Parts: sequence; C-alpha cells; structure tokens
Amino acid sequence: MQLDLDQLRELLASLNQTDISELNLKGENFELVVRRGPDGNSQAAITQQGQQPAIAPMMQPMQQPVMMAAPQMQAAPAAPAPEPVAPPSSTQNWVEIKSPMVGTFYRAPAPGEPNFVNVGDKITNGQAVCILEAMKLMNELEAEVSGEVIEILVENGQPVEFDQPLMRVKPA
Repeated sequence: MQLDLDQLRELLASLNQTDISELNLKGENFELVVRRGPDGNSQAAITQQGQQPAIAPMMQPMQQPVMMAAPQMQAAPAAPAPEPVAPPSSTQNWVEIKSPMVGTFYRAPAPGEPNFVNVGDKITNGQAVCILEAMKLMNELEAEVSGEVIEILVENGQPVEFDQPLMRVKPA
C-alpha cells in the first residue's frame, strides 16, 4: 500500500470532521497511528519497519495539519511557499467564502446541471454555493453571508486546501 502526501492530507482533514478518536493504518513499509485526546488535539506517529515511531502533534480542530511523511511514501516535491496574504483592510467591500476542508471544488450538484451560483448572482445566508468532495463524500458548502457573488476564485474540479478562498461576495 502506498500513501502519498495528498491522500494523507485528505485523510487527516476528513478525520477532523468526525468524532473518531484513534486510527491505525498499516502498509508494507509503514504504520500510521493518529490519536485525538479529549481536548481535541491530535497526535500522529509514522513508523517505518525497524525504526522508532516519529510522533508529532497534528492539528487543533479546524486548523491546518502539520504533515510528517516517511521517506518511502513517494510524496510529491515540495512546492514553493505561498506569498503571505495581506490582512483584509477596513475599506474592503467584499467577504471571502473559504473552504472548511481539503477536497475538490465543484460548482454544480452534478455534471450537466446548472451551477449553484455564478458571478453576479444574489445569494442568501444558508444557501448552497458549491460542493466540496472529500474522501468520496459530497459536502454542500452553505454561504455564511447574504449578498452578490463578485468573483469565483476556483475552477470547477480543482483541488482546494483548508481555508482557501473560493469566492468573494459583496455583502447586502
């Protein structure tokens, strides 16, 4: 069994959405153990055959996990660090709808069906604006603001990260 870094991220993000307190995953050359304490903090240990486990705190609830990868897991080469995003100014006249999880962004409920929202559409608080697929589960993302969609920042079918801006809305 091979487990790449993206699969590991998706697994950890999905576990963060559940009340599972412990997960053990074994492959030919590794063993992954994730445990969550009563305070919501998680720890993970990756053990390669014949080695001591490497243990690290993994995440607070709804925060980006710290990733550890065993050398034999064939992780993709590290991408350059993204440039820091400037904090929102008080003159900003839009609100970002951000991804609450790692997954795949879909604008429509199914192929061939109309998009949930398009640029220029008026939306209301609680209205479904897209689907995020994680671990083969389709999760509708509901708007937390009412207003007009002024920009969609992600292409249909594109992978997204936790807390990545998906669209911008001009509040009503």
